[in-house]
Amino acid sequence: MDIKEIQNLIKFVAKSGASEVSLEMDDVKITIKTGGDEKVVVDPANYIQQLQPVNTVLPNQAIAAPPVAAPAAPAAPLAEPDEADKYITIKSPIIGTFYRKPSPDKPLFVEVGQQVGEGDVLCVIEAMKLFNEIESEISGKIVKILVDDSSPVEFEQPLFLIDPS
Repeated sequence: MDIKEIQNLIKFVAKSGASEVSLEMDDVKITIKTGGDEKVVVDPANYIQQLQPVNTVLPNQAIAAPPVAAPAAPAAPLAEPDEADKYITIKSPIIGTFYRKPSPDKPLFVEVGQQVGEGDVLCVIEAMKLFNEIESEISGKIVKILVDDSSPVEFEQPLFLIDPS
């Protein structure tokens, strides 16, 4: 199993809302735990297509209705609507821990107001002891950094706002 397959599995788990996924192949065993409510059993032969939720009820245990999610509170606008539309949002491609610098004793990758070019490293996200460099998809100026250093991030969570003009 290569790193791309592991990253795809992490992305799938993040989207599925499962609380735990276990994958066991010849000499590799992977368990991914999240804050979800379901447990998913993975068939190693074809794990993406074969993921099925499993609800387990023990004897002498009542079956409870699934929890109902509270309606999401409206988010405060980042800027005036016409102004926010001109910014490009850089999102996290994986779940993990967001870091603004390569190591504690090194300088930050980027600051608010800094010009960046396409391919410049903006941050790293650590997932399963692997540090993944997140590069800018466009050239522009960093308008806002939306995540605090050393914070956990989710798949597709906005990280940066960049003004391409």
